[in-house]
Amino acid sequence: MNSLFSVRRVAACLLFAWGACLCAGVWAQAPLPSGDGGARAARGEGADKARGAPTDKPRAGAPADKAASGATVDRAVPGAPPDKVAPGAPADRVGAAARGAGGPALVTLATATRENVPVTVRVSGSVVPISSVELRAQVTNTVREVLVKEGQFVKAGQVLFKLDDRADQANLAKARAQQQRDEATMADAERQVKRSQELLAQNFIARSAADATLSQLEAQRAAVASDKASVQGAQVAVSYATLRAPISGRVGGVNIFPGSLVQPSTVLLTVTQLDPIAVSFPVPEGQLQYLLAAARQGSKVEALLPGRVEPLAGKLGFVDSTVDPALGTVRAKATFANADQVLWPGQFVEARVTVRSIADAIVVPATALTMLPDGASVYVVDAERQATPRKVKVVHTFGTQVAVQGLQPGDQVVVEGKQNVRPGAKVRVEGGAGDSGAGQRGAGRPEGREGGARSGGGGGGAPTDGGKPGDKGSDKPAAARVPA
Repeated sequence: MNSLFSVRRVAACLLFAWGACLCAGVWAQAPLPSGDGGARAARGEGADKARGAPTDKPRAGAPADKAASGATVDRAVPGAPPDKVAPGAPADRVGAAARGAGGPALVTLATATRENVPVTVRVSGSVVPISSVELRAQVTNTVREVLVKEGQFVKAGQVLFKLDDRADQANLAKARAQQQRDEATMADAERQVKRSQELLAQNFIARSAADATLSQLEAQRAAVASDKASVQGAQVAVSYATLRAPISGRVGGVNIFPGSLVQPSTVLLTVTQLDPIAVSFPVPEGQLQYLLAAARQGSKVEALLPGRVEPLAGKLGFVDSTVDPALGTVRAKATFANADQVLWPGQFVEARVTVRSIADAIVVPATALTMLPDGASVYVVDAERQATPRKVKVVHTFGTQVAVQGLQPGDQVVVEGKQNVRPGAKVRVEGGAGDSGAGQRGAGRPEGREGGARSGGGGGGAPTDGGKPGDKGSDKPAAARVPA
């Protein structure tokens, strides 16, 4: 029994060794593909054999880099960019990748024009009255009448207040009475001098007596002159009791009523002139020389009000004598007609003054500029749609336009899409009739029919079951692979 068991064990070992050698020989003839692709290929090959269809495995002995007749190899190079294809790929795919790598940039152009550009300074200003007067009493007295209302428009010289003037009237009467008395005394002195001169001529009196009467007359004349001055002083004091409007304008708030005691420190009201009126605004000191020249010519100044479409027109008439060292600005004023009281004192407005004009300036849109560390530049497009960078110098910016030096009238500059433009490269004009980019865009995509033929693989071509090129297929099954 033991010997029989040993014989069976030896036979089993020999059989296992023979099977292992047989598997090793089969796998040596047909190595399995690596990775998931190999597994899928094995599963697909098994399915083809089950259906009796030819497989896509190359025939044994055929070159590894050649496929069956009609098949194409279109595998990407590992690690290469998406626009690169493997060597041996079809020529139409290589050309498509080359054409799609970069085409003319799509841009929008604008034409440089020659214009006379006004240099306008736009600053914030405020409305100020040309004159505004605070009315005060010159004496301490009691208000007798108030002849004005708040917000009333008054004319120069119009009576506004009346104070108690009884004491001043009495002083005036007293001064006039003293004047009359001195005038009477002076008349008597004149008669005495005349009589003494007649007696002196007849040698009835001494000359000294005649001179004494003459002295008395001169003294009396001086007294009369003094009395006249006293009367005038009393009249002035009486006039203080009547307060009149110093200028024509609008009256502000009135806080004085009849019976109120007023003093020289008390402001009774304020009269503000509204027509004409002024607008005060600061101008940068860099424009001072042009501003002075504009003031001498009486240049036009516009005031823009919130909520009003049309600006108000005024005339530049004043430039301050000093520049504010803290702000670097100089104060200027313009006068405006204000019959309809549109401008109001203290109101903020936007002032625009044209200080000079740039004749025959080259103007382009501000969006065409590209700011570089060494200055500004623009892309100029020639007739062949080739973009060339050109340095320019900014002279003046106004709104969305800019006046530059370095261009000629009629130059085409890029205003949109310049971020995609390269120096010396071709460009496509948006909406232009000569746009050649349509063909460039279409060349990068294969036609639907050709793409279907290529993507179909071996659907309509020769089978790749390991036969030679030209074989129409074979029912011969492929060599079986024994799994490990």
